[in-house]
Amino acid sequence: MRAPSISTIAIALAIATAASASVTVTAVASPAPSGSNTWQALPSGAAIADAARTAAFAQAAETGLTEQSGLAATDVLIDQDGKQHVRFSQTYRGIPVVGADIVVHLTAKGGYLGVTRAYDQPVSVPTVAAKVTAEQARVKAASVVSNGAAATPRLIVHAQHGTSILAYQVQVEVDGDATASHSVLLDAGTGSVVSDVAALDGIISPKLAKKLKALGKSATAGGQSTGGKAAGQAASTPAVGSGLSMYSGTVTLNTTRSKTYNLIDSTRGNAEVRNANNNALSESRVFSGSSSMTDSDNTWGNGTTSDVNTAGVDAQYGLTSTFDFYKKTFGRNGILNDGVGPHGVVHYARNYGNAGWSDGCWCMVYGDGDGVTFTKPLTQLDVTGHELTHGVVSATAGLETDYNAYGDQIGEPGSLNESLADIFGTSVEFATNNAAHAPNYLMGEQLGLAQGFLRRLDHPSLDKLEGTVDYWSTNAPQTEVHAGSGVSSHAFYLLAEGSGSKTINGVSYNSATYDGSTVTGIGRDKAVAIFYQALTRYMVSSTDFHGARTATLQAAADLYGQGSTEYDTVNKAWAAVNVTAANG
Repeated sequence: MRAPSISTIAIALAIATAASASVTVTAVASPAPSGSNTWQALPSGAAIADAARTAAFAQAAETGLTEQSGLAATDVLIDQDGKQHVRFSQTYRGIPVVGADIVVHLTAKGGYLGVTRAYDQPVSVPTVAAKVTAEQARVKAASVVSNGAAATPRLIVHAQHGTSILAYQVQVEVDGDATASHSVLLDAGTGSVVSDVAALDGIISPKLAKKLKALGKSATAGGQSTGGKAAGQAASTPAVGSGLSMYSGTVTLNTTRSKTYNLIDSTRGNAEVRNANNNALSESRVFSGSSSMTDSDNTWGNGTTSDVNTAGVDAQYGLTSTFDFYKKTFGRNGILNDGVGPHGVVHYARNYGNAGWSDGCWCMVYGDGDGVTFTKPLTQLDVTGHELTHGVVSATAGLETDYNAYGDQIGEPGSLNESLADIFGTSVEFATNNAAHAPNYLMGEQLGLAQGFLRRLDHPSLDKLEGTVDYWSTNAPQTEVHAGSGVSSHAFYLLAEGSGSKTINGVSYNSATYDGSTVTGIGRDKAVAIFYQALTRYMVSSTDFHGARTATLQAAADLYGQGSTEYDTVNKAWAAVNVTAANG
């Protein structure tokens, strides 16, 4: 396809300007290869976005844009060497496009370097006039989810698997159960259901929940919503208290005092934990409808479930530790990099054996456990790190989960999403380095499971609950995402620590390789820097494992140089889990 003319660019820029008028563009520097936390002065993010947009249309043959395309900037990032990366969502004839996001890469002087695309062809649909009305779509979406109440449908162009369709995206809530909320996609021409996606992304998979239920060990349960009223915070002042947690010993808590002490950390963007009081609130109300957590003497919890505040201590410690990890390690100031602290809700529903992230409330939801498989609240530190990372992924690459005919979460982008959540959740544990619980490469090891952990990065297939895999195969696209996460989690572990037997902080590991090779790790700090650089600069919503290999290689080249030991080890680590250029 030829590059657009000057007049075409002007038309497209006009569309893009309208589409991005409300977008706040941020600029974040990449982590320094030395591991220091110094950050260079950044030029105007808006100016960089404008330059990238112009370059994208000028290079339309490579970026896939047409006269009907518009671009809305969602993120601007600048590397230590000045290289610039601008993430865009697309519009088509003024309609938002889902699944065709791009990242445009520029030199320090604004010259075009290349593009990373989620969709490998130009977006096009025959018409943007829907045959199905918005009201018909709302009624149909509500009928898809039992007892569902549908919000106003959003008309979009949905691009996936080489096909673009005009569609309605409809959020459907179930009154009294945030875990039952769904995002339903309907064909705007026929009204047929394209996909039906659960809104809450839990630490355990729906597949495992069904398995436990079949064994008579319910992993989820809802209660009746009685609402809840959050306490007002007028005339509040910062305070410092302490909490006796269930999983991390005695911890320091920054709180806020008004008439009493509240679990709000004003030093970290008002990070806050609230109490659902075992009500199963709907997704839009799960945080706003929950009660503020209060304490009379600013000494919170007693380390057991007999004190309702103990779960709040662990949750707030997890929220603030994760906030600190992203800020100190990468300069990322909150999930959206807007300075706003994370939110969480404990004591959600009754017998809810899960914890999850919700884009709908932009918060975490913690259950108290089902009393059988999970006997304690799912507020362990790395669980929080895992779930908040889903928020970071949503705010950056937006890796999309697919679904099969049985409703199982599948697809390599979804598996990569789960893997990144485990990788950075583990990294939160290492960065926090809690004296009462030494960090490790096991996920959920304090939750009381018989196998001793929920998942692990060094030898993923030791997880028999999810059936996690160690290596890539052609079955990967059809593998449930929590199980499939083992491929890239294993690659990360090999990159950081290497293959073979070793003991770290008292935990024994023995990581084998698909090709029988020996991998010497480059260290956790460098491995984390490479994966974060890859996530924020080179991954898009459709990135699969081979795309992740390419992204981490480019990230290693950015940070340490192409042909460096770090770069070569990234290549070896992916080969060791059977992800190579040859089998891509």
